[in-house]
Amino acid sequence: MTETEALTLFKCLADKSRLQILKSLAQEDMYVERLAERLGLTPPTISFHLKKLSEVGAVRSYKTQYYTMYALQDEVFRTTILELLMERSDEADLQAQRDEAYRQKVLKTFFEYGKLRSIPTQKKKERIVLEEIVRAFEPGRRYTEREVNIILADYHDDFCTLRRDMIGEKLMQREQQVYWRTASDDLP
Repeated sequence: MTETEALTLFKCLADKSRLQILKSLAQEDMYVERLAERLGLTPPTISFHLKKLSEVGAVRSYKTQYYTMYALQDEVFRTTILELLMERSDEADLQAQRDEAYRQKVLKTFFEYGKLRSIPTQKKKERIVLEEIVRAFEPGRRYTEREVNIILADYHDDFCTLRRDMIGEKLMQREQQVYWRTASDDLP
């Protein structure tokens, strides 16, 4: 079920009478007059709601003798909310574009001629800046603390804070004065 289909279904289900119709059809298939009698509504009202439920695929109809019977479409309701949330969003590309535009705006704000003007105080902005700086380190290569300091000093005079924050953000790891870049695959 796509995001658009889910939204349409949820909008349709946001009606007490439609939910009562679905509850009745979950017990047994019924025709319009029987549903109207059971729910205390008029047949035209039931027909209106059944039409809406049919449009979103929640119910189906079939002919039996003189009656048009309505049945619940079970498979529509087998999709869990979690499955819907995990489904790729129709707006995922648009969100990615917005994220990249925000990232570029932050980088433009904090970098001038390849040098960091200041270290951002907001964590999200600092993360973006650190992700940009960590690109200066080769994945898989081991660096001494002195080498790390020299590379970071090209970006900002407070290389100690940058080094500490890169380790804190798990962009780099350290063991006995030896540093290396991590998480190279998921950088924007």
